[in-house]
Amino acid sequence: MASSEPTYDIIAVGTGFATTFFLHRALQHLPKNARVLVLERGKHESHGDRIKRRHTLGRAERKMYVAETDIKKSWRFNIGFGGGSNCWFACTPRMLPEDFEMKTRYGVGVDWPVKYDALETYYCEAEDLMEIAGPSESTPFPRSRPYPQPEHRMSDPDKLLKKAAPDKFFSHPCARPTKPTKSGRPGCCASGVCELCPIDSKFTVLNSMADLYEDPRVTLTLGANVIAVETTAGRASGIRYLVGKKEKVARGDFVVLGANAIFNPFILLKSGIDGPQVGRGLVEQVSVTGNLSFDGVDNFQGSTSITGHGYWIYGGEHRKKHAGALIETWNTPGLRNVRGKWRQRMMFKAIFEDLRREENHVKVSGDDPNKPLVVFKRRSDYAQRGIRKAAELLEPVFANALPLEEFSVGKNAHSTEAHIIGTTIMGTDPAASVIDADHLHHSVRNLAIVGSSVFPTAAPANPTLTISALSLRSADRLFGPAGVAKAAAAAAPPTAPASAESAAPAGDSAAPPSGDANAQTPSGPPTSGR
Repeated sequence: MASSEPTYDIIAVGTGFATTFFLHRALQHLPKNARVLVLERGKHESHGDRIKRRHTLGRAERKMYVAETDIKKSWRFNIGFGGGSNCWFACTPRMLPEDFEMKTRYGVGVDWPVKYDALETYYCEAEDLMEIAGPSESTPFPRSRPYPQPEHRMSDPDKLLKKAAPDKFFSHPCARPTKPTKSGRPGCCASGVCELCPIDSKFTVLNSMADLYEDPRVTLTLGANVIAVETTAGRASGIRYLVGKKEKVARGDFVVLGANAIFNPFILLKSGIDGPQVGRGLVEQVSVTGNLSFDGVDNFQGSTSITGHGYWIYGGEHRKKHAGALIETWNTPGLRNVRGKWRQRMMFKAIFEDLRREENHVKVSGDDPNKPLVVFKRRSDYAQRGIRKAAELLEPVFANALPLEEFSVGKNAHSTEAHIIGTTIMGTDPAASVIDADHLHHSVRNLAIVGSSVFPTAAPANPTLTISALSLRSADRLFGPAGVAKAAAAAAPPTAPASAESAAPAGDSAAPPSGDANAQTPSGPPTSGR
């Protein structure tokens, strides 16, 4: 028998980027007597404790889902207080304006219901909160204010690339600071061990935003395994969850799902909140690595692990035919096995976008209904065409700027970029999306979903900064001065699904999503589920 708890104004799931940035802004709008419950499946673990058990990190997560795949594919995520902030590389490029308009500009993918201009100030705020180091004077995307931290020092090969292509190559923006931050984090040590920073320099929820969870309005419950969202008369009325083997029910007026793109749809499906797009279109970017050998130019003078971003094959008309890619140049030492040329080498990574495919999906496992089944059949032809073009497109770029002696790029894609995307997407059409532009579920109007599961496309840029900016914007739209009436109206079910377009401010409207060039949206659910 489930025990009952008091009623909360908001019940939120997860403590990663999506929920934490949403909570940061919502608390600024909520009254002093508000009650917020945050449910986190993992435990609170110090940075030092994570370093001590670094060789076992990720093992528990691999047992939390069942995989079914026709290719080499893994899914990486972190369960614990702070979520993905504990294990990310802290790369924070913005998406380009064209990434939000892929269907209109290039005839592939879909258009987002939120445009770049509507998100720009929230990008700035997220960068300020993370204390991003970046190139304020030279960026590939429009900016309204400078980065809070100076950009990292480039390597000598980076400087040659910048000189040859000033409008295509830039210093890499990241949440690894160049100098001590206001929140007390030290400057980056440039050791290259960034997934688990040895000196706790990069931004994490634990070292920079944990105080949110100490707010007297917030109750944080760790070890809470969410079972389902409960609904009454078409609205969310609470959440059922387990702590150990004990089942509990939390009652609330508003629910926010901030898990990843495997567990957000899994929770919906377990709740009976189904729909034509719930769990569908699981996707990640896909990357290949390459190596450059030089004649007379040393590398590794940069001040962090990744020092450059190349946009030579990111945006442009080629995206009508094949995927674009963001190029990272790496400063992590990997010496060349040639006497006298030990440092005359650079590794780079090409991160290609991919398109959602209906056959890649999440559903409830038939063998173990307490776990999601993650089905991934293949990447899109669009992405594969981009990978096959990588060597042809990139070799002349590097040869033009550097004394290139050898060039190579891998043909085999990496199994994961640790960016799980696209299973509860946003859009204006309830038949082709799960939530609206404000992140409200089309039918359950007091249920919001945040995180990369809402992304309609998987652009080449790392998604974390966009996740954070979208969460800030959603909390403003739902709980800010202009959103008070909407939040109050959510207490009763609407007569029909509300359109995201109807409440969107200037710059947020977009054409309804349509199927991408490689994967048409079927009218019914997938035969194998998701």
